[in-house]
Amino acid sequence: MEANLPLIWAGIILFGIMMYIIMDGFDLGIGILYPFFSDRHDRDVMMNTVAPVWDGNETWLVLGGAGLLAAFPQAYSIILSALYLPLIFMLMALIFRGVAFEFRFKARDHERHFWDKAFIGGSMAATFFQGVTLGAYIRGIPAVNGVYTGGALDWLTPFSLFTGVGLLATYALLGSTWLVMKTSGELQATCYRLSRALGLVLLAIIAIISLWTPFIDSRIAARWFGPDMWTLLPIPLLVLFCFYQLQRALARKAEVWPFVFTLALVFLGYVGLGISVWPNIVPPDISIQAASAPPQSQGFALVGAVIIIPIILVYTAWGYYVFRGKVHAGEGYH
Repeated sequence: MEANLPLIWAGIILFGIMMYIIMDGFDLGIGILYPFFSDRHDRDVMMNTVAPVWDGNETWLVLGGAGLLAAFPQAYSIILSALYLPLIFMLMALIFRGVAFEFRFKARDHERHFWDKAFIGGSMAATFFQGVTLGAYIRGIPAVNGVYTGGALDWLTPFSLFTGVGLLATYALLGSTWLVMKTSGELQATCYRLSRALGLVLLAIIAIISLWTPFIDSRIAARWFGPDMWTLLPIPLLVLFCFYQLQRALARKAEVWPFVFTLALVFLGYVGLGISVWPNIVPPDISIQAASAPPQSQGFALVGAVIIIPIILVYTAWGYYVFRGKVHAGEGYH
């Protein structure tokens, strides 16, 4: 059992991060899409689609960070030392966005535009710096004897900036297909058009990152284009299949399936990036086993995780069940 604890904790952390990307991705995407909708009532409806659930979505981010600290403290130390600035920028943007979310509904008509801009800026900045963090992580973090040896701005590279832009498009597509599912009328029709264009942008971004990533690290190139290539081939094929099905679902005006296929594209991209760095928890060369906390610490923390994760899943599922269905103009915030 002790030998399996690092793998169990790696699975928990990966699951938590994936849940965060899915759930907070579409409500961040709504903020990114705000500039495409100038009508106040459209913006009210967009925000009301996520008002009951948005703050609970960020629970998964806390779970991922706390799990990394508890199970892999060395990795936590190195990653935060290397990515302190983009992570701080991300958290500041999330705070600013949360304040804008609450204050917008209480603001007078002539003040609301300020909170709309704050909501847009917070959503875009949080998403962009999440993407920058991801790109810097994939590029690798230099460390010697468990100590980060790089500089304060090593995270600032063309690749990380591109992944930041790529995540903006990803979350925008998640938000657009979420609105297709949750709205109706002209707002929904506009989201259909946006989703088709954003789907093409996302496919191009996936292709560029897939071609760019192997040039970053020869070990990644060997994994994707070496003897394992045929084993990994289903992943890009599934990406093309899901993209085709997404465009097909949008063309026939399906409401739920566009969101489902967008989630599938995000999941496949997540799996592909995970395969690129596995089994390292700090690329390029610190493995899960090497960065693990003592088995006693991981076992103790696992007891808490086994209790809390089902609770989070139950209240999350219940919240989405209670607030299922369409959202229409004039519906209240609470």
